[in-house]
Amino acid sequence: MAASTVHTRSGQGPGGSWEFAMGSPHPRLRPGVMSYRGIRLALDRPRRRLETPIGAATLLLGFDQPVRISRTGRSPDTLVSVYCAPTTMPAVGEHGGRMSGIEVLLTPWAAFTLFGTPQHELVNRTVDPDELPHALATSVGELAAALAALPGWEERFGLLDEVFARWWAAGTPSSERVARAWALLVRTGGSIPVPRLAEEVGWSVRHLENRFREQIGLGPKAAARVLRLQRARRLLADGQSAAETAALCGFYDQAHLSGEFKAMTGYTPREFAQARQGPVAVSPAADRLSGEATSLVLPVRPNDWSVPGAHFSKTWRVG
Repeated sequence: MAASTVHTRSGQGPGGSWEFAMGSPHPRLRPGVMSYRGIRLALDRPRRRLETPIGAATLLLGFDQPVRISRTGRSPDTLVSVYCAPTTMPAVGEHGGRMSGIEVLLTPWAAFTLFGTPQHELVNRTVDPDELPHALATSVGELAAALAALPGWEERFGLLDEVFARWWAAGTPSSERVARAWALLVRTGGSIPVPRLAEEVGWSVRHLENRFREQIGLGPKAAARVLRLQRARRLLADGQSAAETAALCGFYDQAHLSGEFKAMTGYTPREFAQARQGPVAVSPAADRLSGEATSLVLPVRPNDWSVPGAHFSKTWRVG
């Protein structure tokens, strides 16, 4: 399959260099495989980022150094390649300043097809994708090594197209009705009521909930919460007021928006916007979804970071 056009953004400064490469999967793989994002960071200090819930599953194919991912109430996971199912919880990712790999965003039902694992078993967890009970001819670790050996992002994305097409053909078929229900939720920004969603696909509410837990991970109500928050973040980032955003996204009022925002990110909308413009600002290219504020760069205390293989000086301070 021919590789798509790759758009690359890079920069260099006193703190080091960064590069992000965006590519679209082959049309044969869409909409299940949503996007490819190549990442190469060579920073002079560790980096700690908060990632907010989004309406996608995430597969990170790491090339070298590990990342450590923490969630409230769970022990941190230190992995080179990572799979994260949809979640209603924020996660904090940390690395020693050097990181490279490819982040693949998947619709949750496509992740079910590729990995054959009931998604409710993976909600609010971070796992090594090679520990999932799939029967793939090529392991994720082998795929990551093959990608790292290629000379450029275009070749890497082309290889991903080929491998995902093979995995897709051998995978567990997902339900067309689940995919249709998910598309309706996405198109309405999570505002369609669950009974109407069930009616649209010809299922009872209970059956819809059961199939969503299997192939999406979250139930339809929780998935709708994530998608409403996703739309709200996008509108707020575009300059919409909190009151207007609450009305447009189906929240009862501004207080309801603020409460949901804090429950799923740890910040109110105002706090989140202020943190995005803080001493360590986020490059728009670093956000996981184009045109949406999904991430925060957090302060790091050097003694808190102890991932094996990370090398950095302990004499710096943030800001």
